[in-house]
Amino acid sequence: MVRIKDIATKCGVSIASVSKALSGNSDLNPLTAEHIREVAKKMGYVPNSSARLLKTNRSYNIGVLFVDDTSSGLGHEYFSSILNSIKEEAESNGYDITFISHRFKNNSLTFYEHAKYRNVDGVIIASVDFKDKEVIELVESEIPTVTIDYEFNGKTSVVSDNVQGEADIVEYLVKMGHRKIAFIKGDDTSVTQKRLTSFYRSCKDNGIEVKEEYIKDGRYHLPNISGVITRELLALDDKPTVIIYPDDYSLLGGITEIEKHGLKIPDDISIVGYDGIKLSRLLRPIITTYVQNSTEIGRKSAKKLIELIETPKTALPETIFVKGYLQEGKTVKDINK
Repeated sequence: MVRIKDIATKCGVSIASVSKALSGNSDLNPLTAEHIREVAKKMGYVPNSSARLLKTNRSYNIGVLFVDDTSSGLGHEYFSSILNSIKEEAESNGYDITFISHRFKNNSLTFYEHAKYRNVDGVIIASVDFKDKEVIELVESEIPTVTIDYEFNGKTSVVSDNVQGEADIVEYLVKMGHRKIAFIKGDDTSVTQKRLTSFYRSCKDNGIEVKEEYIKDGRYHLPNISGVITRELLALDDKPTVIIYPDDYSLLGGITEIEKHGLKIPDDISIVGYDGIKLSRLLRPIITTYVQNSTEIGRKSAKKLIELIETPKTALPETIFVKGYLQEGKTVKDINK
């Protein structure tokens, strides 16, 4: 294994100069530093992570806590986009990614214990039960954390603006003449609560009385459940003219059920999704949905966590809102005409 001492001998400089060149220290002459780095590369030098840890007290490793009860996992486009942008931002700043979980070989560790075992510098927490005592233990520990779509008091979070998103959907539906609006909820999370509250508020602002039979308990990312709920809504004597689904995948179950009834979208009934996954633009008709900026959510989460890690004395805890936009699509009928 090539050592810093070997590079120093080859270049005819001190060990301190090699160390400065490899760490990007600006004290060294730029031409000398570049020469040292070129020699190190040719010699096959690889930095020793253990030595770096001892020197900087930093592992340059970020943990990601991602728990998915629906088993759609990393195959779900919205979350995979967030995780990919976390990875890209982390790597561009010299950090690696490690997934944090309960499982390690045959042992069961808490999230905090696993994070400590992996010696991560910080953790990004997404798609979990934020009321889980193990999640709370991790957030309240000495390890810097950033949560996605959930806010802890005095902690940093990156949040998709679900309140504005749902309001934009209702405003658009009202503009298109709809007043019989059904809303299928996702799992009982803070995201769902914000969307539902925004839905009720926006309907009230537009003089719409929401029928309780139009509000249904669903699940995120489970088309079969949304299909069953769609059947129930279509069986009502006073049917809604439009159905809002918790996400674009759930909406697919609704489409299947609507087609089983021999109905056409949007001529017979209108539908709206949420997330704005690529599939929403490939299907015909193009789905009307609220597009969340998943790339920006992931990027800002990683960027903020690195700030908390590297400049803890000046990095303030904050809630960062990321706005999306309404993709009008072709699945909502203008019933004003």
